[in-house]
Amino acid sequence: MVRNVHERIVPAPVEQVGPLLDRIGGPDDLLWPAPGWRPMVLDGPVAVGTAGGHGSIRYRVTGHEPGRRVAFEFEPGQGIDGRHEISAEPAGPGRTRLRHVAEAELSGVMRLAWPLAIRWAHDAVLEELLDNAERAVGVGPARPYRRSAWVRLLRAVEVPRARPVPPARTPLVAGALPRVDWTDAYAVEAFPGTPRDPQAWADAVFRDPPRWVLAALGLRELLVGLVGIDRGGAGAFDTVARTEDEVLLGADANHLDFRVSVRREPERVVLTTVVQLHNRRGRAYSALVRPVHPIVVRAMLDRAARTLSSGWKAVDTAARMR
Repeated sequence: MVRNVHERIVPAPVEQVGPLLDRIGGPDDLLWPAPGWRPMVLDGPVAVGTAGGHGSIRYRVTGHEPGRRVAFEFEPGQGIDGRHEISAEPAGPGRTRLRHVAEAELSGVMRLAWPLAIRWAHDAVLEELLDNAERAVGVGPARPYRRSAWVRLLRAVEVPRARPVPPARTPLVAGALPRVDWTDAYAVEAFPGTPRDPQAWADAVFRDPPRWVLAALGLRELLVGLVGIDRGGAGAFDTVARTEDEVLLGADANHLDFRVSVRREPERVVLTTVVQLHNRRGRAYSALVRPVHPIVVRAMLDRAARTLSSGWKAVDTAARMR
C-alpha cells in the first residue's frame, strides 16, 4: 500500500483558498503547475462522475464538497488501484490547511515505476501545486519548491518531441515563394499555458537554439563565403509576414530563397520550411544541407518546447479576482 501526503498551511482564509479546488482540471485552473508538467484535464467542471487525468494517469471524481474537498478514484487497469483527494480546511484565523492524500495498491510495472520515477514526479507536482495555491491568494510562497537533479531529468524526458507532419497549407505558406523545390514540416505538442503568440515560439526556436546548432551555424557562416554563397547574417530569420496564429520568416540569397512558417495550433506548433533553388550552387548546397536539416529543426523545436514549458504558472492579480 502506498500512502503519500502533502500539506501546507496557507496564510489565507479557507473562503479564499477553498474555491481554487473547484477550478482544478479546468481552463481556469490556478493550482496545477502547467506548463511545467503535462496538464491535468477533466472532461467537465468538477462534479461527481467527471473524468480526466494527467498524462497516462486517469481517474474520476467520486466526491466533491464545493470549496472544501475533491476526491478521485483511479481508473482500473493502470497498475494503481486506489484514490487521491485534495482538501482545504480552516487552520486558525486567516489560515487554511491545504492537503493532498494519495492511497493506492500497486501492481505490475507500477511497483517498479512508482519508486524509481513516478513518486518523484508526483512529489514535485504536488509541491509546485501548493506553491501555486500561495501565489493564487497573493501570499507567497516564502520558499518556492526547487526541483532536484533527478526530477529535472524526469521532466526533460516528459517534454514532447518534434515529429514529421504534412507541411502547412496556409495562405502565408502558399504565397511564400514563386516556386517550391522542396518542403518539409515538423510539429511539437504545445502544453496548455505555453504562449499562444506564434512569434514567441519563433523567437524560442531561432533566437535560442541548442549550442551545437549555434556552433554549426557559425561554421556554416565561415565556409559558405569561400564558395560564393551569401552568408546568412543577423536577419536570416527575421519575420516577413504574420497572422494571428502564424508567422513567416526567411531570407533571399544568390543560391536559394527560403521561408519558414511557425504556426500555433490549439494543441501543437507546426514549423514548415519551403525552399526555392536558383542555380547549381543552390542545388549543391541543398544536397549537403537537406539530410541534416531535419535533425537541426527537430532539435530546435524540442529546445523551444522545453524552454516555453519549463516555468510555473504565472498567477496575476486579475486572475486571482476572477
